[in-house]
Amino acid sequence: MNGRLDWTELLFSSAGRLSRAPFILAAVTLIFVGALYEALVAPPARWVAGILVYPFLIFCGVSITAKRLHDRGRSGWWAAVVLAATVAVWTLQQNFLDFLFWIVLLWAAIELCAMPGEQGANRYGPNPLRPVSA
Repeated sequence: MNGRLDWTELLFSSAGRLSRAPFILAAVTLIFVGALYEALVAPPARWVAGILVYPFLIFCGVSITAKRLHDRGRSGWWAAVVLAATVAVWTLQQNFLDFLFWIVLLWAAIELCAMPGEQGANRYGPNPLRPVSA
């Protein structure tokens, strides 16, 4: 991220690493946009317009989560598990797997928001907090 927050790179690329603060800022922003959309758009129109809005939010969420997982030294594919749990909980449909979804989200909150990234470079790139100067 080169010391500055580039929203295009942040939201539309899953390559590289992402430190905690930009991840939390982007995640809160995406959750706020999703909640605002759900609150302001009536149910019939929500699903019609949602054909564009929901895929955008999901893609951006996967991108930032994959980068944050990269910073922790994990594969970005774990973002699919986090996304599936988020969507399952977001829909507010009660089912017998809710307990498992909440455990996944608790793990994700600790892993992505509380734990620091790996020190130094890893296979996904240099440490975003201490970029290598050329």
